[in-house]
Amino acid sequence: MTTRPEARGLTVVALALSLLVATPAVAQGTAECGGFDRPIVFGELGYESADILTDLARFVLEAGFGCETDAIPGATLPILQGVVRGDIDVDMEVWTDNTPPFWHEAMAAGTIRELSPVFDDAAQGFYVPRYLVEGDAERGIEPLAPDLRSVFDLPQYSELFRDPEQPDKGRFYNCVIGWYCEGVNNVKMVVYELEDHFTNFRPGTGIALETTMAAAYARGEPWLGYYWEPTGIMGRLDMLRLEEPPYDEECFEHMNQMAEDDTPELATTACDYPIVVAVVGLGADFTDTIPTQIETFLDAFYLPTATINELLAYIEEQDASTYETALYFLREHPDAWADWLAEVDPEVSERLSSALR
Repeated sequence: MTTRPEARGLTVVALALSLLVATPAVAQGTAECGGFDRPIVFGELGYESADILTDLARFVLEAGFGCETDAIPGATLPILQGVVRGDIDVDMEVWTDNTPPFWHEAMAAGTIRELSPVFDDAAQGFYVPRYLVEGDAERGIEPLAPDLRSVFDLPQYSELFRDPEQPDKGRFYNCVIGWYCEGVNNVKMVVYELEDHFTNFRPGTGIALETTMAAAYARGEPWLGYYWEPTGIMGRLDMLRLEEPPYDEECFEHMNQMAEDDTPELATTACDYPIVVAVVGLGADFTDTIPTQIETFLDAFYLPTATINELLAYIEEQDASTYETALYFLREHPDAWADWLAEVDPEVSERLSSALR
């Protein structure tokens, strides 16, 4: 198991010292975690969006509810298995579209439970910089593609995205070669009839893909490519996702099959990616023993994807840990955690506010 990351920097050290002073009062003023008599164990997924959510929840439980918490690190699948076994009490970011069969079986048996979405608006798709369509007066950028709204508008603007190696076409930056999304995007390029107008450029790494976007944005130049949220770069840059035919399950299964068979040229339909919904998962045993007020808090826990993007950008810009970022958010946005705690004992909010001060 892992304990909370060490704070870094003088500001965080100062905050940590203040919390050491506040902690005894918190412990004395609480009903000791609603009567729960052991540490609440979280899954630590090792990627920043999930770890921010985990650190936020752990801090509120510790400082507000007087709980002890701990975390077990691991990849997505082992963490989900740990939830089903009861080794892990809480997984703060369960992607409902990506859960394996054993998860659904445990849900049907009532062994585990899913609470309300922690976010329900995460997207992926084809993006361009917003200034390309709307301009940016502050940077002196005129809108070069004012009518660009949809993937079907792209052919008329292909020259804006000129490929330096094949200048008679534009360049589309696909998902990283070998990733699942690369195959799906290959299908879309065929069905949306973009192959005659754009080269299908496949970066070798996620960093390489991000770098192309960031470099073009810094210069105020056109850029067209695939990306996803929540991510830090989407918090730093103002990007516009192009419209596609609405997501349809049958359509998406068709694209998946064409991608899996590596036969994009045989595809007959394409559509948008599904919007990602992530929920809080409660582990075996904890589903029946979780104190009511703690379940109420976790069920109310919600952050829009745009906010998670901003927090991921904060990590990058400030070289901060997810724990430092969680503290920053709690101190700067008391309205958010006030909503999470609106239906629990007001003393929880008072203790949390005192600890943050």
